Amino acid sequence: MAQDSAQPAPAAPATPARTLLLLIIPALLVGVGASLVLLAVSALGEQLQDVLWQDLPDALGIGRYSVFWMLVVLTATGLAVGLVVWKVPGHAGPDPATTGLDAPVLPPGVLPGLALATVLMLAGGPSLGPENPTIAVNVALAFWLGNRLIPRMPGPLWVMLAEAATIGSLFGTPVAAALVLSEALAGQQVRGALWDAVFAPLAAAAAGAMTTSLVAEPSFDLHLPPIGTPGWSDLLAALVISSVAAVLGMCAVYAFPYTHRLFSLLRHPMVALPVGGVVLGLLGALGGHLTLFKGLDEVSELARDPDGWSAGQFVTMSVVKLAALLIAASCGFRGGRIFPSVFVGVALGLGAHALVPAVHPAVGVSAAVLGTLLAITRLGWVSLFTAAVLVASPTILALLCIASLPAWLLVTGRPQMQLHADGTAVR
Repeated sequence: MAQDSAQPAPAAPATPARTLLLLIIPALLVGVGASLVLLAVSALGEQLQDVLWQDLPDALGIGRYSVFWMLVVLTATGLAVGLVVWKVPGHAGPDPATTGLDAPVLPPGVLPGLALATVLMLAGGPSLGPENPTIAVNVALAFWLGNRLIPRMPGPLWVMLAEAATIGSLFGTPVAAALVLSEALAGQQVRGALWDAVFAPLAAAAAGAMTTSLVAEPSFDLHLPPIGTPGWSDLLAALVISSVAAVLGMCAVYAFPYTHRLFSLLRHPMVALPVGGVVLGLLGALGGHLTLFKGLDEVSELARDPDGWSAGQFVTMSVVKLAALLIAASCGFRGGRIFPSVFVGVALGLGAHALVPAVHPAVGVSAAVLGTLLAITRLGWVSLFTAAVLVASPTILALLCIASLPAWLLVTGRPQMQLHADGTAVR
């Protein structure tokens, strides 16, 4: 019998342990450095936020979150960020509508302006998080410093280390970074074992997560009432809520190119950003002060009293927050979309519980966060991970895995909330 002449390609050899060992020190240094950059940006933003939203209105005898003060601060934030984008060297980096978590390597001269614009945004109240610009800053620092200190290490490795370290720092655990890496490597031809490829980035993520945990002690657990063994009604609720959340998120995704184009017609950052600030102030007046800022502290306030608002109020906050995310990302504020999307999902999930009390708060929140993040980020593993850690319940993972299936079918292959340079949506 003739044998098939085609032979399977030989497997790539595993990376020698000595090579991996030499990567540990650079990875740890990048991890600690990335965490410190994130903590510094966040701390400066929080300090300035206290001045803008507590000290100043108290000194002036104005309500901290009155409609007038929201409009003043958000418009002023637009002016300040617009001035940075206009005048500071590097113009605070590329149009944020065209960037995602996989940041390009920016020239060092861009970084001060990008960091300043991020601090001003975090303090002023626009609905964006620190993740995208902080990753961009850390990637550039790791690339330029690393290539000078250890030039024999390939540049792409410095980029991967910085991205993993920042994601680990953001979530306080390297698991999130490992999940992002697995998705990023899925479409690439990995030489050798997968764990060889993620060994150094995972070390960087662990170092970043440990540094953040030791300094800031972050926690994503919302301390919602625990759920026991899920039943059929919980499965039905998770399927429906994740799908509704995905559809709601896709409304913002489809609107993104159009709102971005409208702000682009204003042509100048000193016009587009202040106008965006005015719109955000009006949205804040509509949704209340909890719909301002990146949303991480605000979801904790919502979760402390799941029955403290009506279904209509929860849904209003969810829709307003999503609209605020859309406007902030369209007009030029520098920031990421993960944390505001979490707020959208938490408010929507609590709204489902308020509308149908039989829906367990943990099921409603985790399913809604899952659907929203799938629509906004298209990061399946990170969406599952974030939804699960918010309720800290291992038993809910099976529900979420099943609930992710219809939500993913609703979003996959469709436009993403990221644009090409010509303004068309990335698919």
